[in-house]
Amino acid sequence: MNKIHCVIIDDEPLARTCIMDYVSQVDFLNPVGSGSHPLELTQILEREKVDLVFLDIQMPVMNGIEYLKMTKEPPMVVLTTAYPSYALEGFELDVLDYLVKPITFNRFFKAASKVKEYHELKIRGSMETPLEVEQPDYFFIKCDYRFDKIFFDDILYVEGMQNYVTIHTVQGKFVTLLNMKGIEEKLNFPAFMRVHKSFIAALPKVQCVENNQLIIGSARIPISRNYREAVMQAVLGERLWKK
Repeated sequence: MNKIHCVIIDDEPLARTCIMDYVSQVDFLNPVGSGSHPLELTQILEREKVDLVFLDIQMPVMNGIEYLKMTKEPPMVVLTTAYPSYALEGFELDVLDYLVKPITFNRFFKAASKVKEYHELKIRGSMETPLEVEQPDYFFIKCDYRFDKIFFDDILYVEGMQNYVTIHTVQGKFVTLLNMKGIEEKLNFPAFMRVHKSFIAALPKVQCVENNQLIIGSARIPISRNYREAVMQAVLGERLWKK
């Protein structure tokens, strides 16, 4: 059984003792610490594996709601308080349950069971192999008043101009108001590679490398000095036959 490691944070000693006693009676809960204010919780989180926090709301220095608002990715949280008016604000912060003092064991166990179900779902989800999502082999771009479909395999190279780019394909040229950086991020490396500040080449379409230029069809694409070493390695690599 996977134990749920929990911490009790409450400024009232009797309340902490009560919850600690309840925790000891639930076989899937394992107490790893307690404290009287959220700053102690921060210290416990640094040294212990914590899955769940029973967190009081009304505390000096900083209340539980304030702590949750300023904490990124806290553990699972069950709020405890004598004031039910805080319930809505607590649930908006994704707490799992809300216990109103005085807390009965039956109500505590119900909250703990909810935590256990959620915890098991998280573990099961992390162990499952995600389904591979098939990536589309085409995309659309806006050209004037049309949306043109372009297949990745049809792209020869991309040429960047001042305010637009031209995508050269086996079907023809497509001019669109995109920028080189945006296109470079969307084209998959290593099939496509930036070879010059104004050019991205489809490396499988390269027919020849000559005088710092890539030859693709009738086009001659310059290779800039900054990209030359990486481009030559990507194009030739171990495919260059030598004596």
